[in-house]
Amino acid sequence: MQHHLTPVPTPFRADTGSAAHHMAPQSVPPRTLTSRTLLDGANEVQIEHYGSVYRLRLTALGKLILTK
Repeated sequence: MQHHLTPVPTPFRADTGSAAHHMAPQSVPPRTLTSRTLLDGANEVQIEHYGSVYRLRLTALGKLILTK
């Protein structure tokens, strides 16, 4: 089963490189997703974020590792 996540609009200011300007506004409550939903039976998913690809991996010990 394929799950599609809806992007959350985030403010972006080209005049700064600060990561704080890429975060969702405080008034939007954080969404909670289970790792089971994110991984959907796989051991790894790729997450595209502002042109970079991150890997979220499930280890043999059941831990999650996020790498760029």
